Amino acid sequence: MRILVTGGAGFIGSQLCHRLLRDGHDVVTLDNFDPYYDPAIKEHNIRAIRALAGGRFSLVRGDIRDDEALTAAWAQGPFDRVVHLAAKAGVRPSLENPAEYLAVNVDGLLKILTFCRDRGPTKLVVASSSSVYGNTSGALDEDMPADRPVSPYAASKRSGELLCHAWHHLYGLDISCLRFFTVYGPGQRPEMAIHLFTRLLSDGAPVQMYGDGTTSRDYTYVDDIVDGVVRAMERVSGYRIFNLGGGRPVPLRDLIRIIGEALGVSPRIEQLPMQAGDVEHTEASVERARRELGFQVTTEIREGVSAFVAWYRRMRSDVGA
Repeated sequence: MRILVTGGAGFIGSQLCHRLLRDGHDVVTLDNFDPYYDPAIKEHNIRAIRALAGGRFSLVRGDIRDDEALTAAWAQGPFDRVVHLAAKAGVRPSLENPAEYLAVNVDGLLKILTFCRDRGPTKLVVASSSSVYGNTSGALDEDMPADRPVSPYAASKRSGELLCHAWHHLYGLDISCLRFFTVYGPGQRPEMAIHLFTRLLSDGAPVQMYGDGTTSRDYTYVDDIVDGVVRAMERVSGYRIFNLGGGRPVPLRDLIRIIGEALGVSPRIEQLPMQAGDVEHTEASVERARRELGFQVTTEIREGVSAFVAWYRRMRSDVGA
């Protein structure tokens, strides 16, 4: 297949491109190298993809809201699938700039859907987020109401899901929306918890813990997420929402301890109040993804954190930091 991946230079996108190329597909990515974090990291990701691709990879630099960039990307087709990962990420930054989050995550998605309607393909996979569930306890399944977002980021992702349903209903597009649960692993964005805590503990600095440490997240290793994306891409039909998570939430205090064990240090913790926009717990019910996609998480949190720490140490050694 020939596949367009938006956001393919980022954390999940670059690893998806690697997987698709290894599986024998041709890949085109559209990415604007947003400076939300150091664009040099994305440049490194692209160089690694090109080294693997053997001519089966193309990069279009541009914004998903820009018709000229989209036209340039679609000129690399025709495509069999679009996997739409490009987005403004992060709950806390969305409180500071909600208009930009809505512009990219909703208006940008609308552009992608419109190009697919007018030029094909008719089959898409769209990245959503567990944040759409809001501050809800217990195992979260796809049939639960998702109408109480607690951040602009969450609201933008839920709006995107509804927009996808409208395009499926009106124009017959086959779309699967994937609700990712706290993805981590080698290459993770620098501001995300596991990367941030690893850097602080490696430098002998204290870790800032918001709340009493009992908040929990369903941390999901990036290889498992990528496998779920590929399975959804291969099977996309109708309009479906799938949770992609581990189903095993980890309390924040335990996560800090696990990272400390992997690094061989005893964490120092600076406790701070909970932050606005954060939910207390996430836990995925993945029965639908298991039943319909054959999705199964294989990486346990200690194994995944150890792999991340090993990658982090190699990365620090390579750059001489």
